[in-house]
Amino acid sequence: MAWTRLAAVGHGSFATVYLAASSSSGDLFAVKSAELLNSDFLETEQRILSSLSHPSIVGYKGFDVTTENGKLMYNLFMEYAAGGSLADEIVRRGGRIKEVTAAFYTRQIVRGLEYLHKRGLVHCDVKARNILIGADGLKIADFGCSKWVRESPAAVCGTPMFMAPEVARGETQGISSDIWALGCTLIEMVSGAPPWPTAGDPVSTLYRIAYSGDSPEIPSFLSEKAKDFLGKCLRRNPTERWSANRLLKHPFLGELSFGFEIIRELHSDFESPTSILDQGPWNSLEEGSQTLLKTETWEDDRIKRLSMFSGEIKWEMRDDNWITIRSCVNDDN
Repeated sequence: MAWTRLAAVGHGSFATVYLAASSSSGDLFAVKSAELLNSDFLETEQRILSSLSHPSIVGYKGFDVTTENGKLMYNLFMEYAAGGSLADEIVRRGGRIKEVTAAFYTRQIVRGLEYLHKRGLVHCDVKARNILIGADGLKIADFGCSKWVRESPAAVCGTPMFMAPEVARGETQGISSDIWALGCTLIEMVSGAPPWPTAGDPVSTLYRIAYSGDSPEIPSFLSEKAKDFLGKCLRRNPTERWSANRLLKHPFLGELSFGFEIIRELHSDFESPTSILDQGPWNSLEEGSQTLLKTETWEDDRIKRLSMFSGEIKWEMRDDNWITIRSCVNDDN
């Protein structure tokens, strides 16, 4: 496919996302690009996205390899989402989304998760910044952390504030971990605040998530149905959390009767295609994410050593007061 690269709309340590246009039709799409030598994560995302097709999943458009300024570049083509991210929408709506609208959005996210989970795929980084708003609804995006359930245990990956207790302990990152993150995302939507708004430093917050027995506080102003829905998502025991399929039948989602007038209302506020992806999910790229946590190895006692600042981990502070964590296990080799 012949295409033209347009403005950059997001950056990570190893990738940049651009708007792009088809040379033949002029249709817009997103291109995530990285040097071929450092494109393993993009190739993994390409393999995952190319196997998916669902209205609530960002659309896959293909890939290619180009030579630019003497460098080979790997380019992943994805659906262009005119509404930016759900995090942007929270800001557009004054810092919080009304419960009835949040329920409508949540149902679309849950439908996407149901599709992924039935296929044996765990997203591993569900949050508002990784949900896009397209012309026909919300789309789960950014599969850089995703993994298949059938795979052997992989590195812990995701955003600390949205990690389930078992993930924070380094035990497992499975389908039910996405459900916990869904609950955190709903809190983010209706309150405009992170699920742990009183969190201190990242290490103590991770320790609290892992071992304190606490769960994110459910906003008191929500309806009883919404509170009950969140309670089903935020059970600390992963075996007790409801599945996506079961959540779709919950009264909080099951009694919605309105349609895409909410989406039309969203699009009426858009100003220009040059800014729609600014500060969207494209700034949450793999290791370069401002809120991403990844470790190459993380045994059960690693979080305990983290809480004591053992020196075994490299801490890289980011602009939003969170960190990227990289394992130093092999530094002496």
